[in-house]
Amino acid sequence: MSAEWSLRSEPSAQLLRLATAGSVDDGKSTLVGRLLYDTKSVLADQIDAVTRASVDKGLATPDLSLLVDGLRAEREQGITIDVAYRYFATPQRSFVLADTPGHVQYTRNTVSGASTAQLVILLVDARKGVIEQTRRHAAVLALLGVPKLVLAVNKIDLVDDPATVFAEISAEFNGLTRALGWSDDDVLEIPVSALHGDNIATRSDRTPYYTGPSLIEHLESVPVDADSTGNHTLGLRFPVQYVIRPRTAEYPDYRGYAGQIAAGSVAPGDEVVVLPSGIRTTVERIDTPDGELAVAQTGRSVTLILADDVDISRGDTIASVADAPEPIDTFDATVCWLGDKPLHPGARLLLKHGTRTTQAIVGSLLERFDEQRLSADPNPDSLSLNDIGRISVRVADPLAVDDYRVNRHTGSFLLIDPSGGNTLAAGLVGDVLSAVEVGTGV
Repeated sequence: MSAEWSLRSEPSAQLLRLATAGSVDDGKSTLVGRLLYDTKSVLADQIDAVTRASVDKGLATPDLSLLVDGLRAEREQGITIDVAYRYFATPQRSFVLADTPGHVQYTRNTVSGASTAQLVILLVDARKGVIEQTRRHAAVLALLGVPKLVLAVNKIDLVDDPATVFAEISAEFNGLTRALGWSDDDVLEIPVSALHGDNIATRSDRTPYYTGPSLIEHLESVPVDADSTGNHTLGLRFPVQYVIRPRTAEYPDYRGYAGQIAAGSVAPGDEVVVLPSGIRTTVERIDTPDGELAVAQTGRSVTLILADDVDISRGDTIASVADAPEPIDTFDATVCWLGDKPLHPGARLLLKHGTRTTQAIVGSLLERFDEQRLSADPNPDSLSLNDIGRISVRVADPLAVDDYRVNRHTGSFLLIDPSGGNTLAAGLVGDVLSAVEVGTGV
């Protein structure tokens, strides 16, 4: 397979959303730089600048990590960017890559970057193998429901017996991923050298013990679902972002409800219910800047025109009548705690679900998940930074939520500090921990 790709792919190329994860110094920046370089997704002057900087550092080959280090310099200057998004393409597929930091204190960024990913590349250093942060990241990715996983065993050229090392790391990682709920078909281990390009764009002659695809070959061919949000049989979920009322001479009575379809589809004539009020009506028209639509699917941003003049505001949800969720004000959820100060029972926070933000009180802390032992500690006193736990929550306004395992968009929420506005937790509705084989001691 040739590595001579253009930056632009064919219009019909399928989009793959992926993310990277890994510990500090596992070579993630070099890997991302290599992906951009091998797919010709960087400009010539950028390559020249990297080459000059590499020569100044006394390196014989370009340091491709410098292609992404500019953003880190911006962070050091005080610009807050949680996740860096990279875009590249091959003739077979287009890619959006969420590049997340590797330090343990930034596990929150892994949660953010992987929350919409269809595939995650998890790096390990071949000299270190599966470490604590690897297990933590794998647990987080499992809880988020990431469908596909690649373990890139990087720096394979730096170990004495690469075939044995790769086999041992793969076996340990397979045991972990099976316990976390992945099937073997959804996980692939690849020995790579991001520095030298081994098994990145093409399969390397220096790894004869490995007979699988290169990383880019796998990314181009791995079967993924364009709608990875959850259950395909789920009906319409349309969180209202904005109510459009021009009140102009041309549109004196126009009333449209704008937002993005979080699940299902919608067409004129469909009967819908407005939540939490429970009022039923019918979709009359679907407007977009490019004209009316006969049908709109998940992920499409549209404006719905309803047959009846009903009271709807930002934060309401328009849902299909057949399977509309019952709005609730108390529920259990799994959270990844991202705050520097611990979470205690009784905490009063803000909860953002879709387009609705409401006051919330944390009730009981039901259990804390130990991602190293894959076990649960019941009734903890608190949850600290990066802890994963199951809690009960009570909200001031009823919410139309789905279980996270049914739909990732309508089953997720954020807990926010009411005084400073900082995000304190990413939450998943339901007992997502039950999907993990708790207590195995893997």
